[in-house]
Amino acid sequence: MTTIERVSTTASSVPLHTPFVTALRRTETTDTVIVTITDSDGRTGWGEAPQVWQVTGESLAGATACIEAMLAPTITGRPLDDRDDLAAASRLVQRCVARNFGAKAAVDAALHDLVAQAEGASVAALLSSRPDGIRDRLTTDVTLSAGAAEALADTARERVSAGFRTLKMKVGTDASTDVQRVASVRDAVGPDVAIRLDANQGWSREEAVQVIRALEVADLGVEFVEQPVVADDVEGLAWVRERVGLPVMADESCYGLYDLERVIRLGAADLVNVKLAKCGSLTVGRDMLRRAHDAGLGTIVGSMMESHVGVGAAAALVAAEPTTEVSDLDAAWWSRRSPVVGGIAYCSNEISLPSIGGFGISGFAPES
Repeated sequence: MTTIERVSTTASSVPLHTPFVTALRRTETTDTVIVTITDSDGRTGWGEAPQVWQVTGESLAGATACIEAMLAPTITGRPLDDRDDLAAASRLVQRCVARNFGAKAAVDAALHDLVAQAEGASVAALLSSRPDGIRDRLTTDVTLSAGAAEALADTARERVSAGFRTLKMKVGTDASTDVQRVASVRDAVGPDVAIRLDANQGWSREEAVQVIRALEVADLGVEFVEQPVVADDVEGLAWVRERVGLPVMADESCYGLYDLERVIRLGAADLVNVKLAKCGSLTVGRDMLRRAHDAGLGTIVGSMMESHVGVGAAAALVAAEPTTEVSDLDAAWWSRRSPVVGGIAYCSNEISLPSIGGFGISGFAPES
């Protein structure tokens, strides 16, 4: 019988090649807790809990404490022979503590990684029930950090030259000039590059309607506007959606299935952004994508500012349960290096995933 033998945590801080700036924060590093779970057969599973004070409220210290004091003792010694054992362990992780979704997601991902390795399959194959196979390459957008119009235009040209065809602009820092910045980027990249916006809760209800209507009048070819108002104001999200023509996406307003049902009930969004660090589980993430599709909502899968470990888990979810839109999985692309050997790899706007061996990670990378 295979059992869960040890759960370990390692704090990781990886420098970014470019500062990442939104309406909520600025960072020059990816700060996370990497979780490894070792089974009695000597395999190691990998997961990641990001520090995102301004969104989830989780920290390195908090995630580490949650995993070491609560989650690890709950699952250590339990059997992990098959998918039924995986489902049972994952349920225990979800019920063990309130919230702490990043910590739960990290442990949940590592458990999936172990079982996939034991089956000689990828995590995507473990998750999927699709008869037409699993994709081993995904397309991602790339973020344009909040900034001045001229600098954004220059960066947009660089990103397009690097092969990206979908740009996600961070707005919400100044409602009076947001339209000007979008126009500057559109002029820089031409009509054939997709532009989507993320306000990161930066506008009031009234500002959101004003800016979005101005974008519509300017006909700037915006795909959708993500999280225009504060996370708790789901009624406000619905209020904005009723008054604009551009599609509205819920991100910080939608953590798990309960929040998703509220968004659906209120008609608060046209699309939702599913993130493991918000919902706490690959299985819950998959269920959210399916429920959103059934309700006629568009979907993407995103991540926090995470390394190749966390983004690899999110990418496995997309490979298993395709989204309706190009997903938002560029977070690890910003890193100067990967903290691990193996896993996902970027080539222009594509992410390649391992076809066997769980997440395909063989160990920690030596620090340069």
